[in-house]
Amino acid sequence: MQWTIDDIVKATNGRLCYGAQGARFNGVGIDSRTIDGDHLFVAICGETHDGHSFIGQVVGRGVKGLVVRRAPSVPLNHDRWRDMGAACIEVENTTGALGGLARYQRDRCDIPVVAITGSNGKTTTRQMTAAVIAQKYTVLSTHGNLNNEIGLPLTLFRLTADHEAAVLELGMNHPGEMTRLGHICRPTLGMITNVAPAHLEFLGSLEGVTRAKGELISQVDPAGAIVLNLDDPHVAALARACDHRILFFGMGEGAQVRARDIVPHKDGIGFELVTPDGRVPVTLPTHGCFMVANALAAAAAGHLLGLSPECIKTGLETFTPEKGRLHVRPAPGGVHMIDDTYNANPASMTAALETLTALRGKAAAIVALGDMLELGEQSAALHRQIGRQAAAANISRLYAHGQFAEDVCQGARSAGMPADTLFAGEKAAIAADIIRYLAPGTWVMVKGSRGMAMESVVQAIMER
Repeated sequence: MQWTIDDIVKATNGRLCYGAQGARFNGVGIDSRTIDGDHLFVAICGETHDGHSFIGQVVGRGVKGLVVRRAPSVPLNHDRWRDMGAACIEVENTTGALGGLARYQRDRCDIPVVAITGSNGKTTTRQMTAAVIAQKYTVLSTHGNLNNEIGLPLTLFRLTADHEAAVLELGMNHPGEMTRLGHICRPTLGMITNVAPAHLEFLGSLEGVTRAKGELISQVDPAGAIVLNLDDPHVAALARACDHRILFFGMGEGAQVRARDIVPHKDGIGFELVTPDGRVPVTLPTHGCFMVANALAAAAAGHLLGLSPECIKTGLETFTPEKGRLHVRPAPGGVHMIDDTYNANPASMTAALETLTALRGKAAAIVALGDMLELGEQSAALHRQIGRQAAAANISRLYAHGQFAEDVCQGARSAGMPADTLFAGEKAAIAADIIRYLAPGTWVMVKGSRGMAMESVVQAIMER
């Protein structure tokens, strides 16, 4: 979709400083390294880089449209850029302008938009939901972790006239962020998968997490619908203040979309999917019984968008988990690797340990854990709790990396795990020591928050 100067000024509440009023652009970008010459460049002020510092480069590459702050922190060569034929729009805040452009783009597309949030599993749920809805519609879906005030706009800029629906993942770690994200994407269907101890450093408590996630509801189209997890009391309670149509998913009989007869097996998980339109057997090609809840959320969205149980089944069975998200794969020497390194919080750690226990049977198991970040004052206690849970899983060795590694080990020792089976250290040393203890049939699980980059441990083991 093209952008005119009038479009940009209206979307950003900005002011055209100079340039041709008739200029048009074929897209919006923020990365000076990859932006196309016919795109509009928005100079974002990030944590490590200021996009205003790279404007000279992008104009030199042929970019003719600029969105800049009225009071930038670096000097701007406006005279040169004007002489080179650029058009420049000034705004108060370029991140806010990026969101305004994305909202404008979304408003140009009259399609159903599913917005998904939750403490755990939102990426997997988003993938499953997109796979389901793709059985009937041409779907735009979030890529990777583009789920914040920068990533969401970049996703919406990919909207074209060919898209018939969008499935968007919304992430946040501060109060008010979900309101802003919801305002940008204007969902017709909002989904809250669960609430768990995550981002406590900024949200304070489980109640704070609930309030922050619940902000999504107020941003959903009043004629739209809300999908809530009936099994999570914090999420289910959000229904009391909701005027929208509500569809519950869960394991209990009170949920309109639910699962029966869940049976884990070596290739995945089988269950009977129950919807208001009928029942159908489903086999998920992934491990972890908690994945069934993600599938039910996706099925609920599919039902609300008019898909039959058979179409929902087809979508769920085509789902493929992303690398680093409970990805089970063979490692050299007959070892089984569970790569769950993408992210972590206490609830997802617990779920991962339960999955390891179910998969390994009586085989030996080794666990390597990186810190769970943004847990605030409860960090040490929650890491000790995970250490106790790891010990209770009867694993043979436990490795921990990060600021709270000793807390993990302390928790494991308090639960009876021998000190000589515990190792706290750097990732390279952890990987090297794990390799010493590998034998055919051993299971290895590696997990940690995104900032801990625990995938390097997985890589070292896979390449041994």
